[in-house]
Amino acid sequence: MKKFVLQLIILGLLLVSCKEEGQYASIPQQKVPNRVDYNFDVRPILSDKCFNCHGPDANKRSADLRLDTPEGAYKALKDSDKEFAIVPKNVEKSMVYQRITAKDSSDLMPPLDSNLKLTEYEIKVLKKWIEQGAVYEPHWAFIPVKKPEIPEVPSDWVSNEIDHFIWGKLEEVGLEPNEIADKERLLKRVSLDITGLPPSPEMREKFIRNDAPDAYEQIVDELLGSVHYGEKMASHWLDVARYADSHGFQNDQLRTMWPWRDWVIHAFNENYSYEKFVTYQLAGDLMPKKNMETILATGFNRNHKINQEAGIIEEEFRIENVTDRTNTFGKAFLGLTLECAKCHDHKYDPISQKDYFNTFAFFDKVVHRSRPMGEVLAEPPLITITDEVIDKELPFINKKEPEDIDVMVIEEKPDIRTTHVLNRGVYDDKGEIVEPATPEAVMKFDTLVYERNRLGLTKWLFDDRNPLTSRVFVNRVWQEIFGEGIVRSSGDFGMQGDLPTHIGLLNWLSADFMENGWDMKRLVKQIVMSSTYKQSSVVSNEKLAIDPDNRYLSRMSRLRFNAEMIRDHALATSGLLNTEIGGRSVKVYQPDGIWEAASSGRGILANYVQDHGEDLYRRGIYVFIKRTTLPPVQLTFDAATRDQCEVKRQSTMTPLQALIALNDPTILEASRVLSERLIQEESTFDEKIEAAFVRILCRSIKPQEKEMLVAYYHDQEKAFANDRQKAKDFIEVGEYSILEDRDEVKVAALMQIIHTIYNLEETIVKG
Repeated sequence: MKKFVLQLIILGLLLVSCKEEGQYASIPQQKVPNRVDYNFDVRPILSDKCFNCHGPDANKRSADLRLDTPEGAYKALKDSDKEFAIVPKNVEKSMVYQRITAKDSSDLMPPLDSNLKLTEYEIKVLKKWIEQGAVYEPHWAFIPVKKPEIPEVPSDWVSNEIDHFIWGKLEEVGLEPNEIADKERLLKRVSLDITGLPPSPEMREKFIRNDAPDAYEQIVDELLGSVHYGEKMASHWLDVARYADSHGFQNDQLRTMWPWRDWVIHAFNENYSYEKFVTYQLAGDLMPKKNMETILATGFNRNHKINQEAGIIEEEFRIENVTDRTNTFGKAFLGLTLECAKCHDHKYDPISQKDYFNTFAFFDKVVHRSRPMGEVLAEPPLITITDEVIDKELPFINKKEPEDIDVMVIEEKPDIRTTHVLNRGVYDDKGEIVEPATPEAVMKFDTLVYERNRLGLTKWLFDDRNPLTSRVFVNRVWQEIFGEGIVRSSGDFGMQGDLPTHIGLLNWLSADFMENGWDMKRLVKQIVMSSTYKQSSVVSNEKLAIDPDNRYLSRMSRLRFNAEMIRDHALATSGLLNTEIGGRSVKVYQPDGIWEAASSGRGILANYVQDHGEDLYRRGIYVFIKRTTLPPVQLTFDAATRDQCEVKRQSTMTPLQALIALNDPTILEASRVLSERLIQEESTFDEKIEAAFVRILCRSIKPQEKEMLVAYYHDQEKAFANDRQKAKDFIEVGEYSILEDRDEVKVAALMQIIHTIYNLEETIVKG
């Protein structure tokens, strides 16, 4: 307690000292731009403070006043035909301005009971906007993509077009980019970003020794050509597609969708264009030249939860399934919160409830079970995958078991049912009949150009005039690499979403992506070849003060591994990793009793039966996902729940994560196996420690680090020599075969060092 109080006193003295030296001061007042931009300056204020009562939702609109359109804002007020909400260039006659500056609390807007309040800066922005003509513009994300000019910047730092945009913005905010990272750290970063795995010692040595000008590009091309690239890209897509190995709900029984996951990995490795990749998944069954592969890909539409419990209302859960497909379509491909318009018009975006059910209609013509099926692995429509089918049509599926596999897919019957608006979103409260269409605010669905089905919907998605498809995907790839998208709210490109930090860059990349055939590998290479990406992650106090969140990318952010990468890294660096691609999901080490405590006691998944042998050492992407009882390690490290479409994972830092890293059987086993392997090498223990350090951290050890770890090794060796039973107990971990005739004391001491290295903060950081 005394120590804590002393720390507070010291901190207070430092703050006072900094303030006296002018280094710590109050935040300067935000300056109103010379030219107010509606999209970037005005709309966010109106959306946050006004649209809830004066926005798109007619049912919630107060005083018949609509401020999200110029027509609504410029017309006479409901109670007075001589007063107007906004009069361009005249703040005195603009009642909006009079109300937001009113002294009388009964006249003040937003009203006090709304708990909303305009800041002084926001009032000044609105005033200036009105004075400048109160010009409305379409929402930036709904304007078709147009490729901007590349900014000219006087710098030798730039490597490609991305850097021109980044440098230009850095100049605006008074920052400079970092120097390029050293080769070791850069290799670790790019290897993990492209394959999800650390570089091997052999790859590291080859890259360090390669002095060719294009050495880095060579290694990027090698990584993009790896089969593990497909696994890394698929890992994020499984979150988007809400993939899991169980149906969900209380009984939560087994499903066999893993062949669809094999297809996703295959599609990324074969570098299918994004257009082909999405078309197969949304409408592979409707393609003129459909085949077993395109039909298998439509399993994307069946990854939602399925209720197989007795006594359910069949139509209610059919509607839930269609709702899930509609919501997933909106978030995954448009970056919009369509779900907000299911029960009423959207509060902020120009999406009506009818728009929602127009989109819903594309997914409503799908064949659905006619009665409860009971607990089955796959509900119809489905395909059966046999050895013969794999040999002839689906060679990428890794099927080892002799049994045939049923996989859920999608099948359409145009006249199967009529789609209605559902009043208040209730499954049995049917309103007007609707036809398949899309929100016109995004882009009109022209029935002379597109068929009124899911295939037509994909053509609408990939029309060059569609303002969202390319932007949304490019932004998510950027997010996967930099930790944050150019638009931080990657699942919401609507009015309440974050504004892009680099609108020119986003537009340029999006246009370029379309112009080059929606080539996903090319996009990844573009990003990792930029100097922006190659920067070191060293941060100065000045940069922290100006840009603490690194929104302007004057450095590379220090990004932690995701849940799967933590496991994969330990397996890969210890030599345990089973590099097999595809196949059924595996059940790895897990605390006893978790499934049993959370299950109804019925069915295949009532009890957890762990796998053994090589299956224990497969990558995290293949770990079995039971929806109601997620793998505890992955859950603790922020893996997606897979209940619904997720385009961005949370990133937390908790004591429980550190506790798991210290005690997880996989990391302990990796430490033991690597120790045994190094013990067998003809080298000194100093060299063994150095070799372990290089493997795990992917960089050379510093002299002081080596000295500290060697001293720690000798301390541990003495401690274990004095308590050989403790040494034996420590190394008895995991199912991997033990080294015969091992010196238990030396193995335990070196294992302790390796385990310590695995638990360093730097170990699980990409850069």
